[in-house]
Amino acid sequence: MKTNRSQMLYDEAQSFMPGGVNSPVRAFRSIGRTPLFIDRAKGSRIFDADGNEYIDYVCSWGPDIFGHADPDILSAVASACEKGLTFGACHEGEIALAKRIKKHFPSMELLRLVSSGTEAAMSAVRAARGFTGRDKIVKFEGCYHGHSDGLLVKAGSGLLTAAVPDSAGVPRGYTENTLLARYNDTESVRALFERFGSGIAAVIVEPCSANMGVVPPAEGFLEYLREITSAYGSLLIFDEVITGFRLSIGGAQRKYGVVPDLTVLGKIVGGGMPLAAYGGRQRIMECVAPLGSVYQAGTLSGNPVAVAAGNAQLKKIEQTSDLYDKLERRGARLEKAFINAGFNVNREGSLLTVFFTDKRVTDYASAVTSDTSEYAAFCGYLLDSGIYTAPSQFEAMFLSYSHSDEDIERTCSAIEKYPARIPR
Repeated sequence: MKTNRSQMLYDEAQSFMPGGVNSPVRAFRSIGRTPLFIDRAKGSRIFDADGNEYIDYVCSWGPDIFGHADPDILSAVASACEKGLTFGACHEGEIALAKRIKKHFPSMELLRLVSSGTEAAMSAVRAARGFTGRDKIVKFEGCYHGHSDGLLVKAGSGLLTAAVPDSAGVPRGYTENTLLARYNDTESVRALFERFGSGIAAVIVEPCSANMGVVPPAEGFLEYLREITSAYGSLLIFDEVITGFRLSIGGAQRKYGVVPDLTVLGKIVGGGMPLAAYGGRQRIMECVAPLGSVYQAGTLSGNPVAVAAGNAQLKKIEQTSDLYDKLERRGARLEKAFINAGFNVNREGSLLTVFFTDKRVTDYASAVTSDTSEYAAFCGYLLDSGIYTAPSQFEAMFLSYSHSDEDIERTCSAIEKYPARIPR
């Protein structure tokens, strides 16, 4: 596999961007390789600057549920571009997209379009604080909600103490109202509410975690979060940036039957363009300006090109009757191949992670027992086999509707030939 041009581009990029990248995971440092510079993509395949072709299981980190360069979405984007790239004003497409989102996420009685998942999560937390008049937020170790200062905490401080920021440049004061609990551990949540309950504005959670690798919720966990937040007058926020429209047409909340007060959506609602949304119960969202005193704004929020892509993608999701059945079958086939080859794997629908540990992964503590050097070797092996996966142990593999039987069987064959095995 030639990487000469990617190496040349990377060397040049480092003169202009920190680490030569615009997002840290793209640097491939965790697997000790030169990052691939992608030239184009189509369907289930991506092609790098050196002409190498890969079966893609990153799918732009989730939004490409129909694969790359879907013709219906491209057509919608082209038509929108002819009318203008951005207006900074209202347009009819925003209403159509909001209608589609609300149809499948009825808990979002009112919603606001924004440009990124980070912005949506930050805004949902602000709305929760404004509505309740409280300051504290509960989040879970290993759950990621974007890089806003108050949520950039994944681990470290333990329960019942102020959380320590995971990033330089974030003052401790920004996270002193962020409380950490353990995912899938109801006792850790109960302890926080017993001590701080009257000051907790909301619990924010990935209903199925995908940022410490894929970790599905334990039986009764989400139901408990719904019960305890209701009992204390706090709000429950589901961050469905990854799971929205992917685990089901109504996201994780439909799949698991638990209704949050606020929902954060991203990635997939923009059809591959920068777009996200947050919303929830009408009384809560009426606190957002211009109706209320919770301020949030954005010049490019709901821009017409991204909205056109989102409308085209959601319309296609609605009209593709076998979408979720096909994704489930493909996911099950990959999962079976991993298990038969001796790997430790978690899967939920079209999301899948292989963990290089002999422990059952149910939370952040068990996830980080993984041997990241062994994952790096496996990821490199897949790249050399023409299979593109996330260059990080703690991410998900994403399946798309465009992955063919041939793609899946070729991937399964590579899995079965990998020499290393998970210790038992």
